[in-house]
Amino acid sequence: MIRPDAQRKVIRARQHRGATARASFLTLLAWLCLVGGCATRPINPPITEITPGQGYQYQTRIQAAKDPENLVILAFSGGGTRAAAFSYGVLEALRRTEAIGPKGNRFRLIDAVDIITGVSGGSFTALAYGLYGDRLFDEYEMRFLKRNVQGELIARDLNPMNWGALSSTGWGRSELAAKLYDEILFEGATFADLQRKPGPLIAVMATDLSTGSRVLFNQSFFNVICSDLGPFPLSRAAAASSAVPVVLSPITINNYGGTCHYTMPAWARPFTDPATAPRPAARTVRRLLEFESYGDSVQRPYIHLVDGGVSDNLGLRGVLDFIEGFEASRMLGQPTPLDKVRRMVIVVVNSMSSPKTNWDESEDPPSSLEIMLKTSGVPIDRYSFETVELLRDIANRWQTLRRIRDSAAFTRGKDDSLKEVINAPDISLYAIDVSFAELDDKTERDYLNNLPTSFALPDEAVDRLRAAAGSILLASPEFQRLLKDVGARIVTEPKSGDAASP
Repeated sequence: MIRPDAQRKVIRARQHRGATARASFLTLLAWLCLVGGCATRPINPPITEITPGQGYQYQTRIQAAKDPENLVILAFSGGGTRAAAFSYGVLEALRRTEAIGPKGNRFRLIDAVDIITGVSGGSFTALAYGLYGDRLFDEYEMRFLKRNVQGELIARDLNPMNWGALSSTGWGRSELAAKLYDEILFEGATFADLQRKPGPLIAVMATDLSTGSRVLFNQSFFNVICSDLGPFPLSRAAAASSAVPVVLSPITINNYGGTCHYTMPAWARPFTDPATAPRPAARTVRRLLEFESYGDSVQRPYIHLVDGGVSDNLGLRGVLDFIEGFEASRMLGQPTPLDKVRRMVIVVVNSMSSPKTNWDESEDPPSSLEIMLKTSGVPIDRYSFETVELLRDIANRWQTLRRIRDSAAFTRGKDDSLKEVINAPDISLYAIDVSFAELDDKTERDYLNNLPTSFALPDEAVDRLRAAAGSILLASPEFQRLLKDVGARIVTEPKSGDAASP
């Protein structure tokens, strides 16, 4: 039996060794700070007054639209390098494909794109194209797609020179990742740089960890939190959009909501009361209520952002909100940004994979880790499917309403119950699905479906993803229907040099 005084000596010795170890560790961190520097979290700057119609947002870009009658949107899903390469393949196909319009005008398909949304892996391709334009096609493959980005992230995480930064308040693995993305791809660019570019509007998104709300990197949302998006680095937006929970730390931004005299835009006011809001407007109402929660920066001074795929893995929910808000505004007889649009083309680039398992062949259940990974992915995959189907349902409903309105049997009266038919949108909506499921080649489909969600893929996988994306897009029945409806045809041999605008 150990005597009490001997036990006390043992405890004091252990406490002394623990204190010595902690002091040694703190000394090491202090030395690392002196040598490598202890970074602090970047702070998004506040604004004291809202300037409507300015900054990087849809309202400022639509004024410079090449063709107000056509709105072309590309939606790039999440999925690591798999998503980045697959979406890049769509851009490549659009760039090398030229079409001749009904008036003989010749144009590259990529020049008709107005908006690109991006989530997680897809956000890298979207932001990089918005920043570099055609230069991307000379550099992106080696700078990002065929680079072991995941290995470099792990190496930096394990490097003692970075431990000081990782231990500092507000600095986590995602900030370390943002620094790497900046070095290898974005070159210090911010949204102010993106605003000066002539290409499509780039809309990337992350998820508010506290509420599950979508956070869009545009000035419209940053007005809500009374902050200036302009100086915000593209690398941090990409890091936030791809910050997989647990694996990577959240990206934290400051909320100054309630300090810049922000008021809800005029078009949104009819939707503020859920009881009287016109249908369909459920998503618009919910989105406005989410915005209200950011108005109290005293209670919510910080917003922690994680992977955008948690709330919207296709980058389509914002588009659906916009469409439903447009429908509801027409019911009220209000002007909308889409009043001149006659064709809306939405290309859904979905790199969702469905790897097979052999679980049902064994009596033993899968491991806890396998179950966790599957249960986190299945709801996202099914949610993505429902989103695409909802988009198609809207397209069919608009078409049906127009047929009724324009039929000889329909008589326009003053009955309010006919308002939806009378105000049916004069927009043809095309939902083009670019996904692995659309591949006819089963062998190739199985190969792509088994690619992992990571930021490191073999060169062969990257090339096969790019090739598959282009072939699926051009063979799509919906894409062919679009060409037929507008009276355009594909030119198989693209003309060298710059093509004319559509």
